[in-house]
Amino acid sequence: MQTLLLYLVVMVLVIGAVFAVVWFVFGRGEDLPPLERDATLTRLPRAGVAGDDVRALRFALVARGYKQSEVDWALEKLAREIDELRMVIVDLQGRDANDFSRADTDASRAEDV
Repeated sequence: MQTLLLYLVVMVLVIGAVFAVVWFVFGRGEDLPPLERDATLTRLPRAGVAGDDVRALRFALVARGYKQSEVDWALEKLAREIDELRMVIVDLQGRDANDFSRADTDASRAEDV
C-alpha cells in the first residue's frame, strides 16, 4: 500500500514539475490581439500563381461568410495573372506564325533558285 501511495505522490510531483516548466517556457496561453481591420491572412505569390496556390487559399470567416475584401483581392490577383499569361500565349503564337511564314518564304526562294 505504501508503494502505491509513494508512486502516486511521485507521479503528481513529476506532472506538477512538467506543467510548471511548460507554463514558464511557453507562456500562460494569452490570446493574440485581433488583426487590424484591413489585415489579411490570405497569401498568394507575387507572380507565378499556380493551381496549388489557388487550392491552398483560405479566407477568414466573418459573421455572414467570407471576408469580401479578401475574396475580391484574391480574384483580382488571379485575373491579372491569367491576363498576363494569355498575353504571353498570344505573343508566342505570333512569333511562331512569323517563324513559319519566314521558313515558307525561304523555302520558296530556294526552290526558285
